[in-house]
Amino acid sequence: MACVRHLLTAFSIALGLMWPGPAWSHAYLIRSLPAARAAVAHAPERVHLWFNERLEPVYSRVSVWNGAAQRVDADDARVTESEPTELSVSVPMLPAGSYTVRYRVLSVDGHVVESEFAFSVRGAP
Repeated sequence: MACVRHLLTAFSIALGLMWPGPAWSHAYLIRSLPAARAAVAHAPERVHLWFNERLEPVYSRVSVWNGAAQRVDADDARVTESEPTELSVSVPMLPAGSYTVRYRVLSVDGHVVESEFAFSVRGAP
């Protein structure tokens, strides 16, 4: 009986070692400026996104769209060299209104993540 128990224990250990480990995690947005769903008094000069993983600069992009589905950013998106988890894009002086930030990033683990969030500019009171 003890021999069978040892065999079962050894089998369980071997099976556990062969079982696939957790899957690679995807890059996910941890914060942004402006924040998702924020209502800001003044438009930012750049929209900044920070992720939990380093990004592949060549395959990471971000854009900003107004309520009329027109792209309003400067099309100069970049991953910050000194902080490879940050992606940003310039925006002009945005008038009051609602805006959508769309991003598609490739993290160094090879996963693509695509999403969007909204923010609004209140303008002068």
